[in-house]
Amino acid sequence: MSPPTRPGFDASPAIGRTVVRLGLAIVVLYAGLGLGIGYWQVVEADALTTDPLNPLVLQEREAPRGRILDAQGIVLADTRDRRRVYRDVNMANVIGYSSRRFGTAGLEQTYDAELIGLASGSPAGDLLRKFQRERFKPQSLHLSIDARLQDLGAKLLGSQRGAVVALEPATGRILAFVSTPTYDPNAIADPSRAEATMARLRDDPAAPLLDRPAQGRYVPGSVFKLVTGMAALENGVVTSETTYPDQPGEEEDGYLVGGFRVQDGHHLFTGSQALDFFEAIEVSCNIYFAHTAVDLGGGPLRTWAAGAGFDAPIPFELPTAASQVTGGAAGPGGGFADVVELANAGYGQAEVLVTPLQMALVTAGVANGGTIMQPRFVDAIESSDGALRRFGSQSWRRIASASTISIMRDAMVRAVEGRWGRLFASEARVEGVTTAGKSGSAELGPGQRPHSWFVGFAPAEDPRIVVAVIVEHGGRGAVRAVPLAGELMTYYLTTILAG
Repeated sequence: MSPPTRPGFDASPAIGRTVVRLGLAIVVLYAGLGLGIGYWQVVEADALTTDPLNPLVLQEREAPRGRILDAQGIVLADTRDRRRVYRDVNMANVIGYSSRRFGTAGLEQTYDAELIGLASGSPAGDLLRKFQRERFKPQSLHLSIDARLQDLGAKLLGSQRGAVVALEPATGRILAFVSTPTYDPNAIADPSRAEATMARLRDDPAAPLLDRPAQGRYVPGSVFKLVTGMAALENGVVTSETTYPDQPGEEEDGYLVGGFRVQDGHHLFTGSQALDFFEAIEVSCNIYFAHTAVDLGGGPLRTWAAGAGFDAPIPFELPTAASQVTGGAAGPGGGFADVVELANAGYGQAEVLVTPLQMALVTAGVANGGTIMQPRFVDAIESSDGALRRFGSQSWRRIASASTISIMRDAMVRAVEGRWGRLFASEARVEGVTTAGKSGSAELGPGQRPHSWFVGFAPAEDPRIVVAVIVEHGGRGAVRAVPLAGELMTYYLTTILAG
């Protein structure tokens, strides 16, 4: 007699169904394992292989790294006795460092996988490399920077804080990228000095670790008139012939807007003449561009600036800070608090903050017919067998029409070469070459010397170099930035290119 059974508890399951369920479970398990292995070995293989936190990558901090060379082939970084060695301090903000204690920074970090040899540019080759006996084949970087121009920029800035950006407008190749003060990357690469050096640098109020060309955000002053001017020209708010009838009288009393008086007063020699667009750029008339910004409106000004790269980090091989026309949230009025802020933003004051790289790119857009090229440092990567993987130029933004660019280019030539422009920026001129540019003095508040600015390019008819220079608390633009930029452009055109 069979024992009694309880429904759902004591009945024995059928063997066939149990086998089927077990088989399905095994299939699902193996399918999951296969998908997981495939995902990590194929989809995420490149990310895992190049992740600086990967133990295999950490292990390679002491391995030889590829060299970094300038445009002439001068070795800027190399490995000796299992330690990274750097040519000098002038490239520290660009190249960065490779340290057993602090990892990597700068291009050493951006191209860490290539320098170590974990990435070759061939996805198939990188995928198979993990199965090879010699997994790491260091590669070298060939940069667009010319050490001679970089050294000159650092020498001219001297002990003052500031930045220099020089680039080819037609290609986006960076020619110089100077930041002062700087630091000695050899001290960070040296294990015996790394801790003390980094502690000192982090506590230094001069912020030597800050890459000023890409991450320093500054009040631009009058160099921002290029942005206001092109935005207004593109939106049909002004033409080259636009004048403001009240402007001559306002030179003495100020332009009253929203209860605030916009002051000028540095070009009383223009007398009762109502300035047109060319003349307003030439004498750097604050009142003219305050009027222009108010007529344009905050929304269109911010929209145009965003199209030129403002309001977001610039895609680049080094980290970049976002430039801004205002600190307010974007909206119909552009985020400006009121018409007073907008009027002052028109000539580069109020809450406008820019990086030197951003102003160099805006200037490059004028020099290159309205197209900003993608900025870059690396011309080529050289593999261990001597093969070169070259990088071409790419356009980044189209910022203005041909007519707007023509007007702005002519205005910038007058700002350096014109009868009135020579009073402010004559020392930027390259002898025998038509030079275009715009100087600026960024007011910072009571008791503080203004920042000294200049942006420009030469030759104006066939631009080969664009420069953006800021000297922190350097005084008026003509005092420091203008002659510094003139020396850089002259040296590049007459010595580097001619040689």
